[in-house]
Amino acid sequence: MNPLRSLLAAAAAAAVLIGLTFAVTPFTSYQLATVCAYLCAVAGLTVLTGTGGQLSLGQAALMACGAYCYALSANAMSEAGVEGPLLLLGPLAVAVLGSAVLGLVIGCAAGRLHGPYLAGFTLALVVAIPAVTSTFSAVLGGDQGLWITVEKRPAALRGTVSNEQWQAWLAILCAVAVMVVLNNLLRGRFGRQLRAVRDNDAAAALSAVNVAATKIISFTVSAAAAGLGGGLLAYVTQSASPGAYSLVLSLYLLMAAVIGGIGSLAGAVWGALIMVFLPYSINSLTAGLPVSADVASRLDGNLAIAVFGTVLVLVILLAPRGIQGLLSSVIRRLRGRHSPAVAAPSPLPLQPQLTTTKGQR
Repeated sequence: MNPLRSLLAAAAAAAVLIGLTFAVTPFTSYQLATVCAYLCAVAGLTVLTGTGGQLSLGQAALMACGAYCYALSANAMSEAGVEGPLLLLGPLAVAVLGSAVLGLVIGCAAGRLHGPYLAGFTLALVVAIPAVTSTFSAVLGGDQGLWITVEKRPAALRGTVSNEQWQAWLAILCAVAVMVVLNNLLRGRFGRQLRAVRDNDAAAALSAVNVAATKIISFTVSAAAAGLGGGLLAYVTQSASPGAYSLVLSLYLLMAAVIGGIGSLAGAVWGALIMVFLPYSINSLTAGLPVSADVASRLDGNLAIAVFGTVLVLVILLAPRGIQGLLSSVIRRLRGRHSPAVAAPSPLPLQPQLTTTKGQR
């Protein structure tokens, strides 16, 4: 979409989702807020890996950076007596800025790495999260993490809007803003340069594209989106702990991007929805099975991972472009069937040619 159409579509989507919170339960609103938080991270990964071709397994570490930046800044502002919108928006801005700085550092360090080397480098960031929180336990809370003082919903809404609805509203607006910004970036010059670097960095360099700067910017943009997602998740859960941003989350984020459609921002929406609602549905199903407590404890969580992996394999085999790519191909086929056939132009009639020979007039 062009910038105007994307802005109108985003406003319509935000209005529909905000209206949806009045028709669902508070727990569903909480799930919707979680979907929006993960959507920010998956959309950033789509830009970095899907459009830029840079495989990253460290998106959970960037979300953790955003969550801890949000927690530290929110608690500090609350102790200083700050209230109102500043206590709500200030920590989110700090989360985005802190993760963007970390992404800038990672981009500078990993700008020359490719493929499994880049994946291994970013994987080390996720593995190092528990060690960092334990080393600086006096500030980061160690394995227990930090409890966060968050700004509640405005007093004028407390009679009609639940706290879960308010959290969902904030997450929806932030996720929509991220999608609009990333869509405009990918449609512009930066998007063309990023695709050129992905396809052939040598040819891109010959075309006057700064390959190193493009990779660093893509890391920074992806990290900023993931940091906002981590800040939203910290706001919704009111906590920031290393266990919430483990290697499993990084793999989930990557699988969600692939299942939804790694090269499409719309695919990030499908991936985020599956990330939240598929494990919940599987856990709800296993909770009602007539099995022993030991079997139920083993199925809890493990079955969701197995189903998620199975879905990933099926999508790769049957729909390599993900859910969004499959839907796009179906829509194109339906449009082709219902569009009127264009009649082939009839050949022009042959014109008789007059030939003359010597002696003829």
